[in-house]
Amino acid sequence: MTDGAAADGVAAPRFRPELLTALRGYTRAQFVADLTAGVIVGIVALPLAIAFAIASGVTPDRGLYTAIVAGFLISALGGSRVQIGGPTGAFVVIVYAIVQKYGVDGLTVATIMAGVLLMVFGFLRLGSTIRFIPFPVITGFTSGIALIIFSGEIKDLLGLRMGAVPAHFLEKLIAYGGHLGSINPWAVAVSAGSLAILIVWPRISHRIPGPLVALLAATAAVQMFHLPVETIGSRFGAIPTGIPRPHIPAITIAAFAELAQPALAIALLGAIESLLSAVVADGMIGAQHDSNTELIAQGIANLASPLFGGIPATGAIARTATNVKNGGRTPVAGMVHAATLLAITLFVGRWAALIPMACLGAILTIVSYHMSEWRTFRDELRSPRSDVAVLLATFGLTVLIDLVFAIEVGMVMAAFLFMRRMAGTAAVNAVPVEAVIDTEVASGAHRGIEIYEINGPLFFGAAASFHDALSRVANRQPVMILRMGRVPAIDATGLRRLADLVRRLRREGTLVVLCGLHTQPREALSRSAVLDEVGPENLAPSLDIALAIARERVEEVRLTIGGS
Repeated sequence: MTDGAAADGVAAPRFRPELLTALRGYTRAQFVADLTAGVIVGIVALPLAIAFAIASGVTPDRGLYTAIVAGFLISALGGSRVQIGGPTGAFVVIVYAIVQKYGVDGLTVATIMAGVLLMVFGFLRLGSTIRFIPFPVITGFTSGIALIIFSGEIKDLLGLRMGAVPAHFLEKLIAYGGHLGSINPWAVAVSAGSLAILIVWPRISHRIPGPLVALLAATAAVQMFHLPVETIGSRFGAIPTGIPRPHIPAITIAAFAELAQPALAIALLGAIESLLSAVVADGMIGAQHDSNTELIAQGIANLASPLFGGIPATGAIARTATNVKNGGRTPVAGMVHAATLLAITLFVGRWAALIPMACLGAILTIVSYHMSEWRTFRDELRSPRSDVAVLLATFGLTVLIDLVFAIEVGMVMAAFLFMRRMAGTAAVNAVPVEAVIDTEVASGAHRGIEIYEINGPLFFGAAASFHDALSRVANRQPVMILRMGRVPAIDATGLRRLADLVRRLRREGTLVVLCGLHTQPREALSRSAVLDEVGPENLAPSLDIALAIARERVEEVRLTIGGS
């Protein structure tokens, strides 16, 4: 069950790999389906793992190590039945920036730190908090990442003869503009042909992956016709045919402090991407993932991956969908996917050096196109202005400044705009006594009672409007009943405003009775000093009881006046 909640109401273990459940009653037919799906996904993942590694500023073999090590652990230990893990486009921006600033060793340390953070998130049961990230924020940074990925592939698509591509978007465009005279027409032809295959092939066959067809066709064409284009081998040299031995980098206090923010960025993005992928997978197979177990597995994978030369990993939506569409229904398929990549690396990995860079650029161009979700982005522009502002701010800051900064700003904007909306719904209204009780009775026994109703959460965002409304209450009656049945929640600021009102009216000789408190406001009030101001005896669960308390107060006032 999702988020580790047990069906009987007892909290389930925080770490409960789905593999343990899936193997109960596991059949031969399901194994054949998982085996087939795993092999297909492994073939699909091959060019993507290489392409994402190169786009991230590291050697192509590191992408393969990531898909093998992290992919196996995410499937074996995760909380989703069909999640496929590995390097993804979402990490390209962050990883490239870290490598440019701190080097590969710095990336290794940051990834290990991120793995620890992800495990902490899972053990603290923070998996369900993914639903608190507004959709415009997710759409904004996802589309921004897609644009950055595409901008990083222009060099290979056009075969530009230039050095390393700058990390920042505008600097990339300026650098490209200065080297347009070095366009390689053969590279353009290879990238155009690869794009054509990637676009047309899905209409021909869904069983054989388009990226694999494009990769084989482009590589064969370049080798047969001796085309003068850059390949993986000419840029990076031969690809090792094996998995390196585990290596633990030196982690100093200074490095720990310096890499804290990049590590947090990797952890947050990994958590968001993996849980989004798991949610999508749930919808495809009609299941529920355990988000906390998934985060712990992601953490373990990101601890292990850099030890074997890998880069950050997370759940991959496209590869997960491919797994489901080809019959994968248990974590075994994901484990087979990792084993397939390992076999390819061991036996035919050296041939990967022949792959032309223009073909990989075309593959990532298609990835960025699908990742951009431009139709969703377009539809979001028709949303309320506040949501559009969050969307555009997150998108712009992702592209021009920094992904983490963009998410932070987007979340803060969304929170403030939400509070503004909620504050706008808050109101304090006078309720005529005649509207809630019999008119003849109201004209007699209930004379001297005023009733007001508070609508909306009484929180700090609405404090100003509540203060203005309550300050206009010029009550001179012996009793004022505050109906709070429509107040779902109250915070410290709301309690303070309420205490100020009670204190002011008490000085003017008016008793305040609170009526119809919900659980959260009642508990918050009982734990605060405001209860002393109101008096426990003046908390009424219903309007009838509140009126009875009010009648007693009115009668006391009358007797006092009559006696004097």
